[in-house]
Amino acid sequence: MTHMEPDPAPSAPVPPPTANTGAIGPMARELTDEPVPRRQVFSWAMWDWATQPFNSVVLTFVFASLYLVSDNFLPADIAALPAGDPVRERALADLTSGYGLATTLAGLLILLLAPVLGQTADRSGRKKQWLMAFTLLLALAQFALFFVQADPVFFWYGAIVLALGAVISEIAGVNYNAMLVQVSTPRTIGKVSGLGWGLGYIGGIVALTLVVILTQLDWFGMDTSNGMAYRVIAAGCGLWTILFALPLFLNVPERPPLERAPRVGFFASYGILVRDIAKLYREHPPTFWFLLASAVYRDGLAGVFAFGGILAAVAFGFTDNEVLIFGIAANVVAGISTILAGRADDRFGARNVIVAALIGLIAMGIFVFALHDVGTIVFWVGGLLLSAFVGPAQAASRSLLARATPPGMQGEIFGLYATTGRVASFISPALWTLFIAIFGSTIYGVLGIVVVLALGLVLLLFVKLPKVQRVS
Repeated sequence: MTHMEPDPAPSAPVPPPTANTGAIGPMARELTDEPVPRRQVFSWAMWDWATQPFNSVVLTFVFASLYLVSDNFLPADIAALPAGDPVRERALADLTSGYGLATTLAGLLILLLAPVLGQTADRSGRKKQWLMAFTLLLALAQFALFFVQADPVFFWYGAIVLALGAVISEIAGVNYNAMLVQVSTPRTIGKVSGLGWGLGYIGGIVALTLVVILTQLDWFGMDTSNGMAYRVIAAGCGLWTILFALPLFLNVPERPPLERAPRVGFFASYGILVRDIAKLYREHPPTFWFLLASAVYRDGLAGVFAFGGILAAVAFGFTDNEVLIFGIAANVVAGISTILAGRADDRFGARNVIVAALIGLIAMGIFVFALHDVGTIVFWVGGLLLSAFVGPAQAASRSLLARATPPGMQGEIFGLYATTGRVASFISPALWTLFIAIFGSTIYGVLGIVVVLALGLVLLLFVKLPKVQRVS
């Protein structure tokens, strides 16, 4: 593939390194109008389908929520206590806060590693190789969950493997997102990105539906004691990841690195990141403040899905099948609302969509917390409405950043968008853990997520951006 810059002079100066950490990559230099084969586009998008079960099934709605933070990992005498017993409630809260602690540490590890590894992939031109390596590691993490037996001594092993899987998934996503410019043009980048997003939602729905079907068929008579059903689910998700990621590795070529890319050391990468953020603050303050605000509220959005299944199972007493069905419904609602929000974005502006979504999320979070004693109907209503607001906020954030980005800085700004998002990735898990640890009940974790969303909303309201012309 030819170099994407238009005939630079041989003596052109080498541009200084920037904090392009992989979200979009250096778009100004890599995106062209050259048509991309549909097979490459679809193969790239299939990676979202391949990895979505790790998020939907393993992290959110099945393995973590129904198995790891359940009475399977309580001492036998405490597990035998009736539901609602204060001692049993406190023990379950300890499990959920322990898992939250592992997730918090994972967020910090992502913060430390993602910027450096993303820049390394950019400079080396081996994004696909890095993606392949971390995809295989993600599959191995899911296979490792097969050994989490239903015994308290295996709790921390399971929590640590899940946390490491989340780290691996995030770093893999850096390189996956960076490859978007290889399979799109300036006119199709949003469409191609949306294709991957949509296939991810559909993949989660299909995977959760398969789990429901297997449950209804009683696992074909398989012995499900000692957590075997959940362990098989995790291993099956690992196989799913490998199988459906193959099209990308077979059909999307590796792109060579940018010519004369400067070599940057491990610690120097962080210096570059700080320098670029400081420059952005001085020269384009609205974009800087939006990056900060979005880093906070996007972490709150991630927390809604990360702990939604745990809330359903532990705080509201959903049965296994109810959690699975809720997970399917949540993905459907999120997908539909995201599509509809795209039209609202064009008509009313991305900022208004984000503000409305965050207000809705905060209101529904308070609703779920305040009325949790009423019963499961509260979470069915509030939880699905929470899901409906998450997708629009995520999609509109990308649109708003595009409007706020100064001309010629798309690559650098979207790289910073990825990095700043990971800077805040530990806040929601930390507040989730803190509120549960203080009050001794899982339902209080909701308030931790609400605090993050509210802080992000307040920061966003102070961002001064040009008014967006409405589409009639």
